[in-house]
Amino acid sequence: MERIICLIIGYAFGLIQTSYIIGKFKGIDIRDYGSGNAGTTNSMRVMGRKAGFAVVIIDIAKCIAAVVVTWLIFRGSDYSQLLKIWTSAGVILGHDYPFYMNFKGGKGIAATAGMIIAFGDPLLILIGVIVFFIPFFTTHYVSLCSLCLSLSFLIGVIIRGSAGMYSLSPGCLREMYVFVAILTALAFIQHRANIDRLVHGTEKKWGHKKADGPVRG
Repeated sequence: MERIICLIIGYAFGLIQTSYIIGKFKGIDIRDYGSGNAGTTNSMRVMGRKAGFAVVIIDIAKCIAAVVVTWLIFRGSDYSQLLKIWTSAGVILGHDYPFYMNFKGGKGIAATAGMIIAFGDPLLILIGVIVFFIPFFTTHYVSLCSLCLSLSFLIGVIIRGSAGMYSLSPGCLREMYVFVAILTALAFIQHRANIDRLVHGTEKKWGHKKADGPVRG
């Protein structure tokens, strides 16, 4: 039951669609412009960097806030680290598939960054910063950095968990590995068009000029 409650609370927080809300204040539906994605990168290209930075900060914060709420509710739990993942999964699902937007949201990377921070392992946070920003400064492909971030968290959780860092039973550890693996796979699925463009050398780099009008497909 705790897991379902965490998932529901997380999904509720994930429904805070920052880019969509900011876009409405600016008189547009972000999903009708640029790449059509309700996420950070498209927000920056369509609405400018100030709006984009607001989106990424709030989307990170909403995952952290959701985890704090469920931690306060279940703070005596013997598997609080696992519940953090369940809560974060709810946030990512709410962000990617908001019911009131016909299940068309973002790609969940800012929420994933929030999950890594809220998970509370300093080493994994440091690794996440490194694996995101090294490819960012060398390639300027945000999509590539995002995939590296997701994959590094999966690998880090498995290595650290296997080393006994999280005080979880073997069953809970396996459950956590599976759940993080599913979230990582979801990140790759959400970025499948980006992966195709990376392979073919047509992916847009960070700093690409602001999108002036609707671009679909």
